[in-house]
Amino acid sequence: QVQVVESGGGLVQPGGSLKLSCAASGFTFSGYAVSWYRQAPGKGRELVASVTSGGVSTIYSDSMKGRFTISRDNAKNSVYLQMDSLKPDDTAVYFCKAEQFFAEGGARSYWGQGTQVTVSS
Repeated sequence: QVQVVESGGGLVQPGGSLKLSCAASGFTFSGYAVSWYRQAPGKGRELVASVTSGGVSTIYSDSMKGRFTISRDNAKNSVYLQMDSLKPDDTAVYFCKAEQFFAEGGARSYWGQGTQVTVSS
């Protein structure tokens, strides 16, 4: 049974930090790139950061560069998002997506259910 489960969300004051975790099971996690997305109330889902299957390469949305760090531990089938210097605008539900790309085209992806992050004083 495929599962992607996010955890670590919560309420934090502006300027604070949180570390989100994404734990996967039921598929060959090490073969999947993983991305964090977020969706704020009334807005569309936006990409936060991505890491390749081997963890060598990462990309970040411009507004998160220097504040967020994505990492993965394939031995633990997990990906993490360290979030520092949090702002109220970072308030959103954060989702994890694991995605495998096929040589012939197309992809297979699995989403988690999301974890709420609220930045407020």
